[in-house]
Amino acid sequence: MTSKTYDPTPPQRVAFLGLGVMGYPMAGHLARAGHLVTVYNRTTAKAIACCAEYTGASGQKDPVNFAETPRQAVQGARLVFCCVGNDDDLRSVVLGPDGALAGMQPGAVLVDHTTASANVARELYAHARALGLHFVDAPVSGGQAGAQNGALTVMCGGDQAAFDAAQPVAMAFSRAFTRLGDSGAGQLAKMVNQICIAGLVQGLAEAIAFGDKAGLDMTQVLDVIGKGAAQSWQMDNRGKTMVADQFDFGFAVDWMRKDLGLVLDEARRNGAKLPVTALVDQFYADVQQMGGRRWDTSSLIKRLR
Repeated sequence: MTSKTYDPTPPQRVAFLGLGVMGYPMAGHLARAGHLVTVYNRTTAKAIACCAEYTGASGQKDPVNFAETPRQAVQGARLVFCCVGNDDDLRSVVLGPDGALAGMQPGAVLVDHTTASANVARELYAHARALGLHFVDAPVSGGQAGAQNGALTVMCGGDQAAFDAAQPVAMAFSRAFTRLGDSGAGQLAKMVNQICIAGLVQGLAEAIAFGDKAGLDMTQVLDVIGKGAAQSWQMDNRGKTMVADQFDFGFAVDWMRKDLGLVLDEARRNGAKLPVTALVDQFYADVQQMGGRRWDTSSLIKRLR
């Protein structure tokens, strides 16, 4: 994990639910910032490993602790962070007798970093408010590298007061943490993000495939056009690895299809026309059929070779 300079924030007791490729380093940044962290993960061994790695990371004597249920993990925490797989995973850790809402103290804030539907964000916001609690939907962009480097872009929806309580602490793993509107706005903004990425990656894949067929040195071409109007994060970070046929890093095709499914469901509800996004979603289905479920999303070019 890359070292990071933090703004001074008084240490707080926090919880983190979900220690996947994103949540694990995010929880670590909270510990390194001096916060007292309790973690929960469905696979207990992952939680134990997190505790062993990050205990004492801030120089404090207090350990990073793990709990056996979300309800136990959140006890005494003013802020609870969560990052799991999908809507159903999110409900499983938030609702029910062992869920986070059952154990949170009055006025506490649950900040959810899962990429999920806007509907589930509004549903959980309503559950939280009925209990005197707060819920902020806060999906992230930046991928595994952003989580490891503490440089995630976070898009938030929810009440201003809850956002204000969470923002200083969340900057431990964020480069930007921004409120975009009421409950659900964070998830909708993440959908906008994924629409942009889908079109950009397909365009980049077609450009590289075209250049290869034309006999160009595409590594050199990318160096040149990357200094002009075609430049993008995808070109800078994935262009040359696409040329080299390398797809063993970054955000997996399975997860992108999950996200694009959320996008297309929302578009059916709000009437937005997304012809390119729908087409690229089917291209990702082709990649899955090719055995690329865990390949990076830049593997769209495999269809064109």
